[in-house]
Parts: sequence; C-alpha cells; structure tokens
Amino acid sequence: MLLGAHVSISGSIDLSVDRALQLSCTTFQIFTRNPRGWRASKLKKNEAEMFKTKRRKAGFSVVVAHMPYLPNIASPNKSSWQLSLKSLIEELKRCDQLEIEYLVSHVGSHLGKGIDVGILQVAKAVDASIEKTNPKCMLLLENMAGQKNSVGSRFEDIRRILDKISHIDKVGVCLDTCHLYAAGYDVKTKEGIENTLNDFDNIIGLKMLKVVHLNDSVGGLGSHLDRHEHIGMGQIGKEGFKNFINHRSIRNLPMIIETPEDERGDYARDLAVLRSLYESGDQ
Repeated sequence: MLLGAHVSISGSIDLSVDRALQLSCTTFQIFTRNPRGWRASKLKKNEAEMFKTKRRKAGFSVVVAHMPYLPNIASPNKSSWQLSLKSLIEELKRCDQLEIEYLVSHVGSHLGKGIDVGILQVAKAVDASIEKTNPKCMLLLENMAGQKNSVGSRFEDIRRILDKISHIDKVGVCLDTCHLYAAGYDVKTKEGIENTLNDFDNIIGLKMLKVVHLNDSVGGLGSHLDRHEHIGMGQIGKEGFKNFINHRSIRNLPMIIETPEDERGDYARDLAVLRSLYESGDQ
C-alpha cells in the first residue's frame, strides 16, 4: 500500500523524509518551497543531495510535489498567467533537481472569462513549461471541486485540456476525493465509485491516473465546497473510503492525505484509519 501524507519541509527539505518516516508513510508529498509567495529561494545543491540520499535509504519509490498556492495556469490575465507559467517552469526544474516523480497542479480558475478560455490557457501553460524544461518529472493536473469559475471539476473539461496538449507523454491526472465528491461524483457507495471510475476511464483513461489525494469532504455531494475533513468525519465517511481505496483501479496507486491537523485529529490518526480499512490481497 503506497500511503502517505503531505509533510512539511520546515528547517530543510530533507527533513520531510524524516517526517514521512515518523508517520510510517510509504510515499509522501511536499511543497518544494514556501507555498504562499511567488519568490522561491534557490535549492542548494547539498540540500538536494541530502534529500535524495535520505529518500533512497528510506526506500520511497514515489515522491510527489505540489505547486504553490498562488499560480493560476487557467488565468486569462496575461501578467498573472506569465507569472504562473514561470512558477510552473521553476517547479518542474526543482522536481528534477530533487528527482521527484510527480508534480501536482490545480487546474485553476478562468476568473469569469469562460471555460473555453480557461481550458486553452491551461493547455498553453502545460506545453510551454514542458518545452522549456523537458522534465523527467511528470506534471499531474488535479481535479477541482467545482467552485465558481473553476476549470477541471468535470472529467470532460480535463479531457478537453489533454486533447490540446502536445506533450501528453509528460502529463497525467491526480484525483482528489473531496473535490470529486463536492463536484458531484459519488465516491462513497460501491455503485457510485464503479460509475465514477468507469466514467473516468471512458472519458480520460485510467492509464492517465497516477496519484490520488484522500480527503474527506465537509460539503455534501455536488456542494462545490472545497473543504477537506478528517478521514471518516466528513460526508464520504469510513465506509466510503473503504470502498474507494480497495477498488481495483485505486488500490495500487500512491495515495496522499491532505487532511486538517487540529484538536480532533492529525495525520497519524487519519493514516491509521485508512490502514485499518485497506484489505490486503487482490481485489
């Protein structure tokens, strides 16, 4: 079972490996830099080497990075889009420097200019970033919860983006359970999960699905509310996650939690719940 959490790089990026090990993770996700600003300090060579050495010794076969919060590759605003593209290029380079397999990016918001504009902007940013970097790292587009002006909450939107991308061999998809549920996809019942993943396979293709974010949802089915909840404490519930993580199309993928850390629970608690729900053997 490839299960882990989004861990902090506070102090030094290599400390993320220690934190993942403390949680008994078998995979993990990080920000490679401060996610709340545009400027990123340059990765020191010794930092990158320490991260890679620790990671190899720990035996992590897959590590995931996540784009910072500010970039919006769907933006119709020229200066904002160019800043976002620059950030995406920098992040792909950093991932290659760290030998990270996957970089996850939210698809973004068209800011009221319409879904067609947003789809085109995303595809342009993806192609431009790959042409500039020719990365070994694969860029994964993450589905959205369906908030106002968002791009990529429907599988059809993601398919349209992929159809416009030239460098498709460098691109995959990350699915977030909270976002799926909030966007109206039932990932709670066995029948709903089967239908959702069949739709994904028919529209996008399961071969494109590389990473899953496991987050319970504060909002109900189709609420369009992007609010993560502790595993089993939200609308999807323990039984929903048991059904989802044991599905034949999901169970062998890297699974990452991005749940809250508060007085009700933390990563250790949520990971323990998921491990208790996972059924060993072929399903």
